[in-house]
Amino acid sequence: MNFLPAVVGPTVLGMTATDLFAWVMIAAFLVGSLVDVYDRDTARYVLAVTWGLFGLFWLAVFPHFAFEVKSFVEGGLALFAVPASIYTGYLILGGRERLHVLSRAVGVMGLVYFPTQAVPAIRKLLIEQVARQTLWGINLLGYDPVFREGPIHGYMNYFYFGPDAFSTYIVYACTGIGSMAIFAGLIVAVEAPLRRKLKSLAIAIPVIWVLNIVRNVFVAVAAGSGWFAMEPVVTVAGYAGVEPIEASFWFAHSVVSQLASVVALVGITWLVVKVVPELLAVLEEVLFVATGTEYDLEDALGVSADVRTDGGDVRE
Repeated sequence: MNFLPAVVGPTVLGMTATDLFAWVMIAAFLVGSLVDVYDRDTARYVLAVTWGLFGLFWLAVFPHFAFEVKSFVEGGLALFAVPASIYTGYLILGGRERLHVLSRAVGVMGLVYFPTQAVPAIRKLLIEQVARQTLWGINLLGYDPVFREGPIHGYMNYFYFGPDAFSTYIVYACTGIGSMAIFAGLIVAVEAPLRRKLKSLAIAIPVIWVLNIVRNVFVAVAAGSGWFAMEPVVTVAGYAGVEPIEASFWFAHSVVSQLASVVALVGITWLVVKVVPELLAVLEEVLFVATGTEYDLEDALGVSADVRTDGGDVRE
């Protein structure tokens, strides 16, 4: 209850292979976006190659999500991202220029997310702050686990429910910073007035933070109290390689919470595009990559077309 898994093996410049690969990807997306400002033709080739490498990155982290985290949602998304990234590069090479904005967004997402994970002081601050707020929510529901230092040395992030219970602890992925980085990247990447960008961030970030705390509370209590330690959950969890004592945690964390997170992200997206409708162009491109079908999201989301821009004149 880690976006980037720690890969066992030799390190380069003090970083694991996965960490180094992530830094290379962030730099490549940002360089491609910078080149795009001055030479779109050259940027097309740079970004196409970058997306191809991005597919290899997701292939490298897929085993972590599928077999270590045992999450069919995250594992499935990582596996889907492999051909999707390669296909995106192919589309950019073929001249689909609106995907350049998505490329810029991915670079900003990485710039927001990864350095905060890589800096120990920031990572510790976020984890412990989220852990304390999660504990407050747990206590509010009438539960009183022992709050103590967890497996990560020096981090106060562990909820101990008793010797026979499955206790949990907060890790970096539980801070919600990944979802925040996604929205920050998308909002920063599009062409829109700064006032509306700041307003949309002021909507998205607090909502994500609160919903993430609710999720952490639910998972901790469900795991510690064994809410889902019953059939057929235990049997299904066994098929996923999960031990019976972990079944309630697995179901709460890797099934219920992650499916609920998808619904929540859709809802937050709807709120954000009401303020920054320029995001619709990027979302349409994501859907085209995923399905091969052109979409018009203005009618679907009820966003007025008179405030939408796709890179032309930007209006308040």
